[in-house]
Amino acid sequence: MKFSEQWLREWVSPQLSTQAIADQITMAGLEVDAVEPVAASFSGVVVAEVLTKEKHPDADKLNVCTVNDGSDAPVQVVCGAANVEVGQKIPFAQVGGVLPGDFKIKKAKLRGVESRGMICSASELGLEEEASPGILVLPESAPVGVDFREFMHLDDMTIEVDLTPNRGDCLSLKGLAREVGVLNRLMLSEPDIEPVKANIDDTFAVSVEAPEKCPRYVGRVINGVNVKAPTPLWMVERLRRSGIRSIDPVVDVTNYVMLELGQPLHAFDRNNLNGRIIVRLAQAGEQLTLLDGQQVALRPETLVIADESGPLAMAGIMGGENSGVSEATQSIFLESAFFTPLAIAGQARSYGLHTDASHRFERGVDPQLAGVAVERATRLLIDICGGEPGPVCETSSSAHLPVPGTILLRDSRLESALSKKLAVDDVTDILEGLGLDVSRQAEGWSVTAPSWRFDMAIEEDLIEEVARIHGYNNLPVRRPAARLALRSADEAKLTQAQLRRQMVARGFQEAVTYSFVAPELQAALLPDAVSPVLANPISADLSVMRASLFPGLVRAMEHNLNRQQTRVRLFETGLVFNGELDQLSQIPMMGALACGSRESEGWSGTKERIDFYDLKGDLESLLALGGNLDAWRFEPAEHPALHPGQSAEILFNGEHAGWIGTLHPQVRATLGLKVDAVLFEVRLDALSRGSIPAFEALSRYPEVRRDLAFTLKNDVPVQALLDCVRAEAGDYLKDITLFDVYAGKGVVEGHKSIALGLTWQHPSRTLNDEEINQLIDSIVTQVRVQLEAELRG
Repeated sequence: MKFSEQWLREWVSPQLSTQAIADQITMAGLEVDAVEPVAASFSGVVVAEVLTKEKHPDADKLNVCTVNDGSDAPVQVVCGAANVEVGQKIPFAQVGGVLPGDFKIKKAKLRGVESRGMICSASELGLEEEASPGILVLPESAPVGVDFREFMHLDDMTIEVDLTPNRGDCLSLKGLAREVGVLNRLMLSEPDIEPVKANIDDTFAVSVEAPEKCPRYVGRVINGVNVKAPTPLWMVERLRRSGIRSIDPVVDVTNYVMLELGQPLHAFDRNNLNGRIIVRLAQAGEQLTLLDGQQVALRPETLVIADESGPLAMAGIMGGENSGVSEATQSIFLESAFFTPLAIAGQARSYGLHTDASHRFERGVDPQLAGVAVERATRLLIDICGGEPGPVCETSSSAHLPVPGTILLRDSRLESALSKKLAVDDVTDILEGLGLDVSRQAEGWSVTAPSWRFDMAIEEDLIEEVARIHGYNNLPVRRPAARLALRSADEAKLTQAQLRRQMVARGFQEAVTYSFVAPELQAALLPDAVSPVLANPISADLSVMRASLFPGLVRAMEHNLNRQQTRVRLFETGLVFNGELDQLSQIPMMGALACGSRESEGWSGTKERIDFYDLKGDLESLLALGGNLDAWRFEPAEHPALHPGQSAEILFNGEHAGWIGTLHPQVRATLGLKVDAVLFEVRLDALSRGSIPAFEALSRYPEVRRDLAFTLKNDVPVQALLDCVRAEAGDYLKDITLFDVYAGKGVVEGHKSIALGLTWQHPSRTLNDEEINQLIDSIVTQVRVQLEAELRG
């Protein structure tokens, strides 16, 4: 919301500087984004009158004029504007004047004719951003010789306020003036808005078929309107200083009333209306060409203003091109309605639109304002364009109009929340200054919110109002006091911080990627994944929720590789999303990806590439943090994103917990990646589960170690051998170590030799050879039976 300081001071004028007003508004919760001059700096420009106009003798497009600038004698000036005419009042830059951009006015000769000054356009004076086609013509009442800045009141500032969505009541001069008034304990000087008497009996029938979305609709016919009449310069300037461009007097008046009072209005060309106005929901297949020329296909949930031939406008958003006011318009139907915020919220955005009207209706417009705004607009239109107004017609549904509730503000609650006791009269003045209906009760105040405050429903809303008007900086600063018990720490649970630190210690860097990814990337990695599609994505390549951390990590790796980072080691924690929206599961996961050389570049390092077992070792170091490494298993399995021979399913206590493997060559080719990458993904809830360490007395008796080497088929996993050995090794097996894997001479083709070191230790005695030998025999027998493996001699 942008507004002119001078316009605000016509409503309420505290004895404060511009910056002080801006600071005061900001501290009241209405943040000021910018304070800027309404016009660029210039000097030496006065109001002048064109006395004569003749064609330049040597230039078809130039005119030689004389102007009266208030000095003793007329001044000759050469002007190239096509719209200059005798008798016009114009801004005239005298010799010695300086225009925006440090352009100095000097005597000059144009095609041999002397020119002493310059007749200015609005853009040359910095009043318009785009170059104007002609000079700026001033009202006939403009006094000759007066400084142009003084005449136009250009020593003014524009203040831009960034409002939170709950303060739609401040999207008008009236709302902002109300705030400034109560902050400074000043009364408002509101314009006198009296009903305009109807001169004709013409009306236009209105039918509201959706009263729950449009509880009030006010309309008025005005005949004999002169749309070609010029909009007064004062109104054009106020619109410009509020960021709105002047179009024609009818549109300018509706915009002006919207800025002044906060009620959006719309004017229809009455001669283009057919039958009656119908406020209804759009029907299937209906289309509408908007005022900006855009054609939209209307959806059934969109509220429209229609007549018997079809839609005329999107209610509360934008009018249609065919029913709008044009140069041929002579009769208008002026619309002023109350649309409920829920009826308009999100509708404009869904069509890619955002208008001043939708911005206000989405946040809430005063439902009692429609009739007042019509009267104000009628008076301005008749004063500017002429015309004969008909009676004001209203269609309303009291059952659907919002009814403000009564809220009790307790003395004790107010003092407790503010840590300060305020005087009863001060609180009453604040609440009444905001337009609230207040009555004093024994325990506090009974307050009824005004029709324009949609955000007031509970006691805390009133406390906030009192606090911000009293001044947050005037409240005492106190630290909260509370007796808080220390939270117990679950020693059996690992925190994400511990897991992250371990990954960093292993040489990884944390990545934070979007929770939404490109659909084609996810399809390449997870062709069977089902996850929600975003209705309004920030871009086409970020339009589906991720079903895995793999897509984001792969994209991050690609980003780094494209920037000459040949060794990438990344990890990430975050949610993945599986299933349709109505049955969505959100699962916290940790994932990692590595590619490039095994070791960092250096004189002692090798150039070997990282492989599956390197990342598996990093993952096992992570799993070991919980002290329950034996609960984890890796089972060979296939995953669409992983190499079939270099992938494994990760199990925790026999249940699926994640995947690890090398990126599938076909996926690499599809994504255009030129390097191998290994990656894993594990459920965070499984990773965080550990065991509480428990003391176990150290045995004073010696360990017994035996080394066994078995030959078994290549397709038999080592894990199966380890499981079989553990099952037969007895209760006193302390450790089992895989210390050699061999295939070659001396080993049958298609087989491998696995050497294990087994260590036993009894807590209370020395184990003898007979006991150990029995265990060895049992191990060898079961390995032979279950795995068809033989003890290697």
